[in-house]
Amino acid sequence: MRSHKETHLIERVGWLRAAVLGANDGIISTASLVVGVAAATTGAQEVLVAGVAGLVAGAMSMAAGEYVSVSSQADTEEADKARERRELAEQPELELEELTSIYIGRGVSPDLARQVAEQMTAKDAFEAHARDELGLTEHGEARPVQAALTSAATFAVGAALPLLIAVATPAQYTAWAVSGGSLAGLAALGAVGAQLGGAGWVRPTLRVTFWGAFAMAATAGIGALIGRAV
Repeated sequence: MRSHKETHLIERVGWLRAAVLGANDGIISTASLVVGVAAATTGAQEVLVAGVAGLVAGAMSMAAGEYVSVSSQADTEEADKARERRELAEQPELELEELTSIYIGRGVSPDLARQVAEQMTAKDAFEAHARDELGLTEHGEARPVQAALTSAATFAVGAALPLLIAVATPAQYTAWAVSGGSLAGLAALGAVGAQLGGAGWVRPTLRVTFWGAFAMAATAGIGALIGRAV
């Protein structure tokens, strides 16, 4: 039989999700913070301090949040794997019947499903049940450290964009410049993320741009109100 190597985009899903989330959050949260502070005060130093603090705190928060949440997923996966190993050792015939019923449910005839289940069990019973019963595959495996580092790094990169714009812009134009530049960055991020994932770019770009604009507008409004009140 002839064979050829295939590379599927689903293999990127683990790090791509964390990367897009981190960069998107870095741009939106830091830009919103900068715009909110700029709307409340005309001091360039206050805006810069708030932006840098938001970058550092956000990157650390993303790393911790991703690590904890993905670790919880990994713990659940390991618990299910342990339970499956125990069931395979204690009641192999019932597990064989369960695997057979799974293949029947997918459209395989009962006799052939039984043969497939027996052959899969003979080769690697645990692998067959982990994949076909639990839905666990190598490319979807939880990787807490990878998710944490990816999110923290991409958050910092995303947050650097509004900060650099704020530094390079006169104080009276900071809010508008940061808003416009950050929206352009979000649009580019949405298009790149969609391209890496093999999806169309229009809807992801519009979606991330809309929510970014909403977040910045809301923060600017609150900042202006507080600035006038104080």
